[in-house]
Amino acid sequence: MKAYVIGLDLGTTSAKSIIFDRKGNVVAEHEVGYPLHHPEVGYAEQDPLVIESAALDAIKGSLASSTVSNEEIAAVGISTAMHSLICMDEAGKPLSPSIIWADARSAKEAAALKKNRSDIYLRTGTPLHPMSPLSKLVWMDNHDYEPAEKADFFVSIKEFLIYRWFNEKVVDFSIAAATGLFDIHSHEWDEEALKLASIEQTQLFTPVPPTYRLDGLSREKALESGLLPETPFIIGASDGPLANLGIGAIQPGETAITIGTSGAIRQFSSEPLLNDSQEIFSYSFTEDLWITGGPSNNGGLVLTWLQQLWQNGSHEMDIEKLSELADKVAPGANNLLFLPYLNGERAPFWNAEAKGSFIGLTPTHKKEHMTRAAMEGVHFSILHIAKALERLGNQHTKIFASGGFARSSLWVQMLADIFNQTIHIPQSHQSSAWGAAWLALYGIGEVDSLEDIKNSIPMDNYYQPIKDNHTKYRALFPIYETASGQMQDVFSKLHQLD
Repeated sequence: MKAYVIGLDLGTTSAKSIIFDRKGNVVAEHEVGYPLHHPEVGYAEQDPLVIESAALDAIKGSLASSTVSNEEIAAVGISTAMHSLICMDEAGKPLSPSIIWADARSAKEAAALKKNRSDIYLRTGTPLHPMSPLSKLVWMDNHDYEPAEKADFFVSIKEFLIYRWFNEKVVDFSIAAATGLFDIHSHEWDEEALKLASIEQTQLFTPVPPTYRLDGLSREKALESGLLPETPFIIGASDGPLANLGIGAIQPGETAITIGTSGAIRQFSSEPLLNDSQEIFSYSFTEDLWITGGPSNNGGLVLTWLQQLWQNGSHEMDIEKLSELADKVAPGANNLLFLPYLNGERAPFWNAEAKGSFIGLTPTHKKEHMTRAAMEGVHFSILHIAKALERLGNQHTKIFASGGFARSSLWVQMLADIFNQTIHIPQSHQSSAWGAAWLALYGIGEVDSLEDIKNSIPMDNYYQPIKDNHTKYRALFPIYETASGQMQDVFSKLHQLD
């Protein structure tokens, strides 16, 4: 039995290859970044070939940085970000950039769909928002987008790589579900959605479970990655459900909160959870498991903005220094609130036109107050989504947290205080990659169940809520919630001035 497994995690800004042992310990990892392009206001694009090269380099780098040989790798599992869309020809050539979740060019199309075709949401579980490939495809049709007119296939970044590496036309359930074109009840492409998108089912790949096995890695790609051509890949899923799996948030009431560049809160459920308010998503994972939750556009992105804002000459303002700055002031930042919608917002109100806003700013507030308010605002936005999940019947009895924010003890303590619950942190912040790796072991038949991963997640720490801090946050959150609701109309009016 081979001792190691790889989780390949393709995120918004980088490809990460993490080699794990079978108990979930990180043996080696390598990360290769790639740029995000904004050729026009509201556009968010990436080069699929650059991402492919980064993925192969990441795998090769993780092997090179360890004592693990390619013969010791049992399998590779794949995790990818959702909602990417690439126009591709039969030969596997990209005809367009990868248009990612942050792209807002289809805002008008998404608004029209939300107003007139809410039935699509109730079948697909994908909120009608510019992030979804459905909205992007409608935009392409409305604007005679030349790459779409020439495309043989419309694929995500994962499908693009699999087609080029294995010559297979398959897509896992969760990536398919995030398109807005997939019926999460029947696990088939939705004919009405395809008509709205003006595409044929033959232009999409075949949906398969996350345990689907891929064999026969091309020799060229094997050479570039350092893997053996016979190394099996398991198709895996999107990063959301895999983060839940990788952190052990599997049973009802077990909630995963992930904050990286963006943020999300999610739970698994035994059925789709949807209502007419369209506040949250519900995506297929397996034939009998769905992932329900909500994403925020603004997580670590807010801290990156602050770093740039406060940077002084050559002195870098990293997350540790930002945390030190925020720690100078008491919880609540002297009654300063921040709506963290720098990049628009998704859940719970799905408004691409939302803007970041300080509320309650006075001459007494300094950069430390603004920093703390911004960090608290990110968590308030997650709590805002959590309240929407509670309205669907979800409870948050145990909270696990992962992502880059977990490196800041102050930021995690804020989360415990705001939710008034213990926050459990794993040793590795690569929960999506470990979820993909475990799914790979399950897919090749070397572990008995998904739930058994709970015995193979090294935990690091936990944070208990501080009562006085929670009392302050409990008083502030309703004001945040009210301000957020009232500002939506203001955001729309500001957008009309552009």
